[in-house]
Amino acid sequence: MVPEQDLQAVLDELRRLRTRVPQLTGALAAGVDGLVVAHDTPGVDPEGLAALTAAALGVAVRVADATGNGSFRELLVRGEHGYVATYAAGRTAVLTLLAQDRVNVGRLHLEGRRAGARIGEVLDAAEAAAAAARPVTRTTPARTRTTRTPRTTTAAEARTATDS
Repeated sequence: MVPEQDLQAVLDELRRLRTRVPQLTGALAAGVDGLVVAHDTPGVDPEGLAALTAAALGVAVRVADATGNGSFRELLVRGEHGYVATYAAGRTAVLTLLAQDRVNVGRLHLEGRRAGARIGEVLDAAEAAAAAARPVTRTTPARTRTTRTPRTTTAAEARTATDS
């Protein structure tokens, strides 16, 4: 769970991004698992968009890997009426931007990459702080070693072994 102040910082970054790129119609930060972190997506279902982003991300990661182009950085989809751009945002999140068809794609990439990096820093720091605060627990009980006593052969077993 991301602390409220960090969620607010992510939401503020999404709003600033929409101010810097007026042709943006929506912005969403989500985990790579498809769960919404924060969104500013009027008229678009954020949960559905996050789930679709996770599905597209899975394919994009596999394509990048299969072609030897390294780890995922960004994905751009151009539709008849605009763009959907997804950028890596730290280790466990992505930033998805919705833009009008008349957006300057270079500017979209520049601002999207910067915002993705800032959002990634916030979410990665929150994740690290949460991990440090969790107590270390063992999921399996510790094993104790016991020494075995040597097996002694019975008289019947000794006869069988020597009879053959």
